[in-house]
Amino acid sequence: MDRGFFIILGAQFLSALADNALFIAAIALLKSQHASHVEISLLLHYFTISYVVLSPFVGAFADAMPKGRVMFICNSIKFVGCIAMLCGVNPLLAYGIVGFGAAAYSPAKYGIITEYLPHDKLVVANGWLEGSTVSAIILGTVLGGVLVGPNLEHLLQAAGSPLAGPLFGIVATTVLYLGAAAINLYIPRLNIDHKVPHRNPLYLLHDFWHCVKLLWRDPQGQLSLGVTTLFWGSGATMRLIVLDWAIIWLSFNLEQATRLIAIVAFGTAFGAVIAGKYVQLRQAFKVLPAGILMGGLVVSMLFVHNVYLASVLMFLVGALGGFFVVPLNAMLQHRGHLLMGAGHSIAVQNFNENLGILVMVGAHALLVKYFSSPVSADAAPVVIDYFSKTGGMPPMYAIVAGFGAMLGLVMLGITLIHWLRVKRGELHT
Repeated sequence: MDRGFFIILGAQFLSALADNALFIAAIALLKSQHASHVEISLLLHYFTISYVVLSPFVGAFADAMPKGRVMFICNSIKFVGCIAMLCGVNPLLAYGIVGFGAAAYSPAKYGIITEYLPHDKLVVANGWLEGSTVSAIILGTVLGGVLVGPNLEHLLQAAGSPLAGPLFGIVATTVLYLGAAAINLYIPRLNIDHKVPHRNPLYLLHDFWHCVKLLWRDPQGQLSLGVTTLFWGSGATMRLIVLDWAIIWLSFNLEQATRLIAIVAFGTAFGAVIAGKYVQLRQAFKVLPAGILMGGLVVSMLFVHNVYLASVLMFLVGALGGFFVVPLNAMLQHRGHLLMGAGHSIAVQNFNENLGILVMVGAHALLVKYFSSPVSADAAPVVIDYFSKTGGMPPMYAIVAGFGAMLGLVMLGITLIHWLRVKRGELHT
């Protein structure tokens, strides 16, 4: 890997670091405004909706100019979202502006890797990229918790700072976005032209839908896209579940709970590096059983109350996720690049994966809303005891068990489909 690749990696790291720190700061800001649990759960909805709505257009946008310039523009949009949040705009809407920038950033980020490197280095590059991204999630999540935590808030107040808590966290992430935009200016320019022949929105919609069908009808693309859609949808939901689980089960505060999310992310980075080192592109589908095991480990969260055991469990969950998603993500990028071009391929991938996030996070918000009703007096003693301790929070046993079982069963189904296709000679092992 040369200097240009590591410039791309550095720009992605700083932008992802800001994204994750801002997520925690936005949650803290909503809590300070006494927002409901449903509103907090919908925070990711507002961020993700742009990925789905703009998918037909961001691929063409990413392919129509040097991708370093696209990344610079997108980081500038994220900067505007931070400023809006500081100016008193509803945090959900302001975070939606940041999501608008992120939606166009992603095709450029992944697309330039596909264009810059030969296909035989894609798994290794994805290992680096996912490892860098997840490292940013680790540090960004911890950084966000520290920036809005009580210790730093007391120090800032003692120093007479006009900013403390959530507002200070948002200011800090604004600076990070500026730094990411500066690095974007040094990303190598490639002599690759994937400009769409028309700029008509109707044509772009038709072209995008054609690409969606093309990728879903490709046997290797279909399986890869199904797995990555499930992974990112479940990963976004997992962040919310782990936050609730850590607060309810382990009696953590928000700053402490973010550290547990960071451990999941650290495990994901570890799994991504292992996959990048030992799994070749042609062996991508052999990692599918790791997803089944991941679902089982999620269910086991219900039986863990020890902090140290919980940390080990979260690391293993993350490691399995990173191990199975990196090779399949590389396969999906490779197939998409061959079928339709890098930017279009990543836009299709983002559409499906973020549609999965919307569905799964939306299901989580509904569970939070409808399972937080009062418990009748004739309920089982354990349920009464649970709700008395959590003040009407949703029953984590139902959410965790259902989430883990769904994840394991869907991965089992995908694994069986792959096995049948190999047996019929439709796919190579």
